[in-house]
Amino acid sequence: MNAVVIAVCLMLGLSLARVNVVVALTISALVAGLIGGLDLHQTVEAFNTGLGGGAQIALSYALLGAFAVALSHSGLTTLISSKVISLLGKEQNSTNNKRVRWVLLLAILSMAIASQNILPIHIAFIPILIPPLLHVMSKLKMDRRLVACVLTFGLVTTYMVLPVGFGGIFLYDILLTNLNSNNLLAIREQVAPAMMIPALGMFAGLLVAIFISYRKPREYKEQLILATEPEEGVKPRNIAIALIAVIATLMVQLYTGSMIFGALVGFIVFSFSGALKHVADQDIFNQGVRMMANIGFIMISAAGFAAVIKETGDVASLVEVMNTAIGDNKALAAFLMLLVGLLITMGIGSSFSTIPIIAAIYVPLAMSFGFSVEATIALVGTAAALGDAGSPASESTLGPTAGLNADGQHDHMKDSVIPTFIHYNIPLLVFGWIAAMVL
Repeated sequence: MNAVVIAVCLMLGLSLARVNVVVALTISALVAGLIGGLDLHQTVEAFNTGLGGGAQIALSYALLGAFAVALSHSGLTTLISSKVISLLGKEQNSTNNKRVRWVLLLAILSMAIASQNILPIHIAFIPILIPPLLHVMSKLKMDRRLVACVLTFGLVTTYMVLPVGFGGIFLYDILLTNLNSNNLLAIREQVAPAMMIPALGMFAGLLVAIFISYRKPREYKEQLILATEPEEGVKPRNIAIALIAVIATLMVQLYTGSMIFGALVGFIVFSFSGALKHVADQDIFNQGVRMMANIGFIMISAAGFAAVIKETGDVASLVEVMNTAIGDNKALAAFLMLLVGLLITMGIGSSFSTIPIIAAIYVPLAMSFGFSVEATIALVGTAAALGDAGSPASESTLGPTAGLNADGQHDHMKDSVIPTFIHYNIPLLVFGWIAAMVL
């Protein structure tokens, strides 16, 4: 009757049963609190207190949505789409289409990687870059589940192994700091190499998605794409303003560290430039907020859910039960630690937030079983990363959905959550266990 296990399973079950993720998170948080020993008032108070943690990212999504819609009306997205479509050539053939498909996938993957390690803008680029490319994907009959897997790979794998940008925050500021604060005595040079084997599991999952699972063509309704991403006339002045807005957004975000102010500045540039005179500012803002509202509410609800889970204290009791059941079986210990990490991160939705919770419990447990420093790093890092891909409340799945579902033809659970769970969490669990046993 552990509150964490029941709440996460309930949340996933309700989501798969097509109950709205916000409702599923709220109900599961209530159940977690009551099972975890909190009364109704304590549960509601913990949930309400946690809601504030998701407000920032929700507002960021809303403003990014408004900025993305403004871009679509500037003509820049039409220009991008038409240029890529021109690569298809007047006479489309399978060889040319495959070439363009590879170019598109590599470009999306490169942008996802850059957003974590080179230009640390995280998922901010997705609702801006992906919607105008939906025209191209439709003509190529590209399965959007594949694009979701490519995006999630770039968003997750790079912070696991590349110690710059968000990778530096994850590997050094959070993982290494929390490991050493629990007496592991690890050094910086050990962290990234220890995560290489788990990262290979992510790479294996990506290859399966590309060459096996989603290689077949999939049809999408072109009229729905055009309704969302209208092909505006391309005017040089408006294109110049759009480029200025994009650069201003990026610079402000990098300088302030805030997606909110970056997107706000970009939207203001459009509003005062006259590039959108043919469309009312208020209509654009409302369209953007409406496009991102569901994702924003999911993030807010996830923060409340995580607060209730932490308040119950059942994460520690779950590990204690696991420890009792293990005995002296080292291989089983590694597997169960990873499995519990998967459950925790699936509920919280963030690997960055999971590490402080599990490091205090996992480090002494790993040391008692005789795991090396490198194996312990791999265990804790993988246990945290597990569930980042595949969680309904994770930015690594919500971000791809924000871009790919701009026209309403990409379901969050069926087309983002389940594909990324299958292709990344399962191999990551396997390769994380191998790392723990061989390092």
